Amino acid sequence: MDWMVGIRRKIHENPELGYEEFETSKLIREELDLMGIPYKFPVAVTGVVGYIGTGKPPFVALRADMDALAMEELVEWDHKSKVPGKMHACGHDAHVAMLLGAAKMLQEHRNNLQGTIALIFQPAEEGGGGAKKMLDDGALENVNAIFALHVSARYPFGVVASRPGPILAASSFFEAVINGKGGHAAIPQHTVDPILAASSVIVSLQHLVSREADPLDSQVVSIGKFQGGGAFNVIPDSVTIGGTFRAFSKESFAELKQRIEEVITKQASVQRCNASVIFDEKSTYPVSSNNKDLHEHFRKVSGEMLGIKNIIEIQPIMGAEDFAFFSEAIPGLFFFLGMKNETQGPLQSGHSPYYRVNEDIFPYGAALHASLATTYLLENQPKHTSPKGNYHDEL
Repeated sequence: MDWMVGIRRKIHENPELGYEEFETSKLIREELDLMGIPYKFPVAVTGVVGYIGTGKPPFVALRADMDALAMEELVEWDHKSKVPGKMHACGHDAHVAMLLGAAKMLQEHRNNLQGTIALIFQPAEEGGGGAKKMLDDGALENVNAIFALHVSARYPFGVVASRPGPILAASSFFEAVINGKGGHAAIPQHTVDPILAASSVIVSLQHLVSREADPLDSQVVSIGKFQGGGAFNVIPDSVTIGGTFRAFSKESFAELKQRIEEVITKQASVQRCNASVIFDEKSTYPVSSNNKDLHEHFRKVSGEMLGIKNIIEIQPIMGAEDFAFFSEAIPGLFFFLGMKNETQGPLQSGHSPYYRVNEDIFPYGAALHASLATTYLLENQPKHTSPKGNYHDEL
């Protein structure tokens, strides 16, 4: 417990953004070296993939993300971020500490493992698509299934929460530039007003969900950016708007993307403007969907450890996670580990400058990682084994 807390606090004091986690990655590799765990590095710039077990099938993976956020920490404590403008405000420092804790337990019992466990230390979850890059670099080669946890201030201490099927939405961002003709606000008839066009676009975009989407197929289109003009009496030449859209199926997501571009360009033309739309492909994440068999496995293992009353089945959440790339490639299971304890005061949700982690959950997270992986190996032994001496070493 104290060792995991120490690891987490070292990482918390020195937060690093996506694909810049060089010191975090170095710390992870040093700890794996001390445990005698072999690993691949670099994977996706700063990522690390460790291996424990026989080097033979079955293979199962456990994942922790490593990156911090570009924000100033406002929590006053002994281990506050030492890097101005950077903070671990989503618990990734805790994720790394718990996966290292699981690695220590698993390595101590490596001779009893009936297969191989891959430890995935992933960069750039926060908008950088690190999971996709790790996939492209072969991080899940030969792996049959993958598990990941995320700490949550929403659920009580000692509780885990998940669901079969879609758990987190597909997500992307877009930006549109609407061009008109600027001029003096007192003579609007001599202008082509992009502010009016952008306003019409924003209202029309809201109709995509309220009038075109099936009410039982949850979708979101939200505009969070509107930039145009700098004076009270001048109509600008152009306006820039931007936003995000979310959905829980590939089909709905693709249709929503198509309609967003159509509405922006055509609604702008109604107001005599022209518009261009750019979608941020780097920050586009697919739906995070939990495999039903793995969810049953999760319920069984977690129930035996925590009691079945502490296993919550939740509704899908409109948030997004690049774990989706892993669960799209192979069977995956993503779950939340509750850390709310009323006696310790309220905890802020992720991405808050006042974000805190309840470190008492670390033994739970490490044990869940280890138990999910070891029992998966036991229950998924190869049905046909090669004659002795003919095994190919998958590592």
